[in-house]
Amino acid sequence: MVILAGYQILDQIHESSNSLVYRGIRESDHRPVILKVLKADYPTLAELTRYQQEYQIARSLNFDGIVKAYSLETYQRTPVIIFEDFGGVSLKLLMRQRCFTLQEFLNIAIRTSESLGKIHAAHIIHKDINPSNIVLNPDTGQLKIIDFGLATALSQENPTLKNPSVLEGTLAYMSPEQTGRMNRSLDYRTDFYSLGVTFYELLTHRLPFEANDPMELVHSHIARQPVSLHDLSEQETCPKILSDIVMKLMAKNAEDRYQSAWGLKADLKACLMQLETKGKIFPFSLGCKDRAETFKIPQKLYGREREIETLLAAFERVSGG
Repeated sequence: MVILAGYQILDQIHESSNSLVYRGIRESDHRPVILKVLKADYPTLAELTRYQQEYQIARSLNFDGIVKAYSLETYQRTPVIIFEDFGGVSLKLLMRQRCFTLQEFLNIAIRTSESLGKIHAAHIIHKDINPSNIVLNPDTGQLKIIDFGLATALSQENPTLKNPSVLEGTLAYMSPEQTGRMNRSLDYRTDFYSLGVTFYELLTHRLPFEANDPMELVHSHIARQPVSLHDLSEQETCPKILSDIVMKLMAKNAEDRYQSAWGLKADLKACLMQLETKGKIFPFSLGCKDRAETFKIPQKLYGREREIETLLAAFERVSGG
């Protein structure tokens, strides 16, 4: 257990491969806090830099819907980030306890989209959107995005080819381009793919792709189409238009996804309005209010569908041994 001057540690609430997370009290003002500390006794320069960057990015995002970072302190040569504790529970944990109603899901999806839009407007790519990093207070309804450990303060970057076991991000939610195997730059639209996988899991309690082999998961994200939510569930559980929204988020090419969080939010709000006023959600044209946040030259290949299929088939043969 960490002993940090000025803080009372209550309990450990999370452990990842490189961090420990505790709930505690700041003794100076009795404020509830979350403490995130590196596990390594002798952290590398890269780990120290990443923690410093996580703190700086979180500190700069002083908006509702994003967890607040209070301070960066030191415990035995290791940095400790002090965050607010608003009584939130991750969607990952909440999913294990219950199923969300359609109305609850839409409210969560709208607030998450709004928070992600604020992150993107600040020119930050989160790069690790998943149910563990979306935290909800069940009593107040307050929702916040957490964990900026992989976030990038750039409009785009070029990911390099890496072994799947060392890729940055959570592989089950990772966009095709974030795997580094698509020969294209990474921008904020990678977060929309991860958000689509998150929505898929919230609605079905299963992932679109499941595999024990990391390379098979990478291939699935790049080349395979998931079963649509509408085909997995009863229409009342997931109306086709909502299924279409999630599938649009999970498009293989970033150009085919939503181009802004505001366009996504508008469609989700249209679903919620229909549900509240008509009791059902009827089809409508998606993306009518969607506009790219910045001008981008498309990296999608047009008129090369046959060649792409040939390459993907070769990739599948190789990855399958």
